[in-house]
Amino acid sequence: MPPAARPHKQLLQEKDNLIKLKTIGAVANIRTRRERPCMQLFRGYCDVPRKRKLDLGEKSNVVMKKRPAASDPPADSPQNSSTTAKTTKPPRPVEQKDTSILAETLGLQRRRYCRYVGRTTALDPTLIGLTHFDMRNESTFDLGTLRKVNEHEYFTVYPDEDAQTYGDDAEALNAVEQVVSPYGPALIDIYFRTIHPSFPIIQEQVFLDRLRNHDRNFNPPLLAGMYILALNWWAQDPKLASLPKPDSKRLEEIASRSLASAMQRPKLSTMQAGLLMLQRPDADSWSLTTQLVAVGQELGLHLDCSDWAIPVWERGLRKRIAWALYIQDKWSSLVHGRPSHIFAANWAVKPMTDDDFAEDAPVTTRSAHKTEEEATETARGQTIFMQMISLTAIMAEVVDTFYTQSAIRDFDAAGPHATRLILERAKPVQIKLKDWFAALPHSTRMASSNLIDNTTTLLSPTGYLHLGYFATEITLHRRIIQSLRPASTDPYLLHICRAAAKTRLISAMDFVNRLRPEHLRAFWYSASKINFTLIGTFGSLLWATAPGQEEADFYRTRLLEYRWTLSVSSERAGFLDYAVQMLDASRGMLANLVEKPSLTQKGVSSAGVPVPVSVAGSRGRAAVDGLPRRGHMEMDSRDGYAPHLRTYTPGPGPAFEGFASELLDQYGEPEPHLISPITTHSSVDDGFE
Repeated sequence: MPPAARPHKQLLQEKDNLIKLKTIGAVANIRTRRERPCMQLFRGYCDVPRKRKLDLGEKSNVVMKKRPAASDPPADSPQNSSTTAKTTKPPRPVEQKDTSILAETLGLQRRRYCRYVGRTTALDPTLIGLTHFDMRNESTFDLGTLRKVNEHEYFTVYPDEDAQTYGDDAEALNAVEQVVSPYGPALIDIYFRTIHPSFPIIQEQVFLDRLRNHDRNFNPPLLAGMYILALNWWAQDPKLASLPKPDSKRLEEIASRSLASAMQRPKLSTMQAGLLMLQRPDADSWSLTTQLVAVGQELGLHLDCSDWAIPVWERGLRKRIAWALYIQDKWSSLVHGRPSHIFAANWAVKPMTDDDFAEDAPVTTRSAHKTEEEATETARGQTIFMQMISLTAIMAEVVDTFYTQSAIRDFDAAGPHATRLILERAKPVQIKLKDWFAALPHSTRMASSNLIDNTTTLLSPTGYLHLGYFATEITLHRRIIQSLRPASTDPYLLHICRAAAKTRLISAMDFVNRLRPEHLRAFWYSASKINFTLIGTFGSLLWATAPGQEEADFYRTRLLEYRWTLSVSSERAGFLDYAVQMLDASRGMLANLVEKPSLTQKGVSSAGVPVPVSVAGSRGRAAVDGLPRRGHMEMDSRDGYAPHLRTYTPGPGPAFEGFASELLDQYGEPEPHLISPITTHSSVDDGFE
C-alpha cells in the first residue's frame, strides 16, 4: 500500500518502531514537526534560536540525517507521516528577514559558520565539482552544506546550533553590556577614532550600521575586546575622565571565556576578537596566537580570495584580517623566540591595496560627520598598516636568515668564519631594510605634523611603525655581535661590527628620547612593549661584550639614561613599565660581570681601534692583511667606521661592503650627550614637552 494511503495509526506505529522509544504509549508522546523545536535554524526558519537536546542512540541519528536536507523528505520516506505531511512547509524567510549586509557573506553569517575544505581531505575537489550548486553557490549533502567560492575552493557550512556551546552568546553579550553600561557608545567612538585607523580589522560602516539598527547578534568577545582597548583612553576623554571607569578585568574574563566558545564555530568575528585581545598592553599569549593561526586556516584566510563569490567588501576585510594575523604571528615569533606558524609556501594572500579598505555599506551617522582631519588620519592609518606589513616581511626574513635552527647549525659549522658568513647573508636584507625606510611616505614620518590648530593635536600612531624598524635593525645586528669572538675575530672586523652596532643603539635610543605626547598616547601595536625592551637588551649585550672598561662604562651610562627616559614616558604609556622591569632584570645579571681591563692595558686606542703592533711607531701599517694602510684616527665618528673600511676583504671570500649606518635624517642630528658618556639625566627631557 503506498505511504499516502496508509492509516494514520499504522504510520505512527511504524515511526514508533523506527525510533525505538523506551516509553509505553509512544503515539501520545510523539510531537509533530510544528510542535518540535526548530531544526532548521541555520536556514532562517526561526527568529529566536533555541537549544535542542538530542538523545543518544538511533533517535539522534534520525534527526541528524534529516536536518541538512535542502527540502522535505520524499513521500515514501519512513520519516514522513500524515501528521507532518499536513504541516505546510514554512516559507524561507532568509531574503525577507535577514536583509542585512551579512546575509551573503561567507565568514560573518548570523547563524552559520564555515570550514575550509582542503585539497587532501576525504572530500576531493573533483568529486565536489560534480555536485549541483544553487543560486547561492550552495549544495546540501548528507554531512552538511557545501559552498563554492570559485572553481577550485570550497567550504563546508554548519549551523551554529551544532556547536556544544551554542546559546551562550546572548548571556555573554548581556554580561558585557552590563559592565560598560551606559558608556558603550562612547567607548565604541573612542575605538574607531583611536585604534581602528592604524589597525583596520573591522568593517567600520557595517559594524556601526548594525549597532544603529539595534542588532543583537554581535560576537561577545569582539565587543568586549573593543571595549577593553578603548578603556585605555578613558582618562583622555573629557566626557568620561571624571566618571567611574568600567571594570576591564571583568570584561577580560568574559571575553576569554566567550572567545574559547566562539572558536568552536569560527567566523571572521572570532579572528577579530582574538587579534584585539592580543593588543591588550599586558597580553603576551603565544598560545592564543597559534590558535588564531589555526582558526584563520579553517576560515581560508591564507588563500587568495580575489575571485571568490563573496561580497567585494568581505574580500577586503578578509585580506586585512589575514595580514593582521601575519603581522601578529611574525612579531610574536620574534618577541617569544619561537618558530613562526605561517610559511611563504602556503601563504597566497595578495598584497594590500587602497581598494581593500573600501566600505560597501550604507553611510552611518558617524561616517557622515567625520571631520577632514579624521578622514586624513584614517588614510594615514591605512598607509601605516600597509607599511607595517612590508616591514614585517623584512623582519621575518631576518629571523629566518639568522635565528632558525638550520641557520644556527650553519653558523656553528662555520666556526671562526661564522661572522663572515653572517655578514654575507646580512647584506641583502640590510639593503631591503634601508630601501624600505627610504621609501616611507611622508605621512608616516615621525616629523609629520598632527597639529589641528594652535591648541589641539591628534594622536599619532606612527611610533609603533618606526619602533618596529629599529627592532628589526637591532635583531640583525644582535646576531652579528653574538658571533664575535675577541680571541679569534680579526680586531679590525671586531671594531667595524661593534661601531655599526653602537650607531644603531644610539639612533634607537634617540628615537625613544624624542617621542612626544601625541606619540606616546596613541595606539601601540602589541609587540611594542617588547620592542622597547629589545633596545635595552641590545645595549646590555654591547655592555657585556665590550672589550674594555671605558666602552662598558659608556653603555652602562646610556642604559641608565634609557631607563630614566622609559620611566618618564610610562606616565603617558603605561605599558613601558614592562620595559623598565626588564632593564632592571638585565642589570641584575650584569652585576656578575667581571670588571674589564682598560683600553690602554689591552693595547687599544681611545677611539676603540687596536694599535698596530706589526711595525712599532707606524700608523700606516694595518695589523691585518687586506686593509688599506691608514691610521685609526681617520675613523668617521658619524658612520662608525671609515669610508675606506666599507670594502673589507680579510683574505679569500666575498667582500664585506659594510652597512648603511647614516643617522635618520627625520630625527635630526644627535645631541652631544648621545655620543659621549652622560653625567646627568636632565638632558634627555627634550621631546616630551
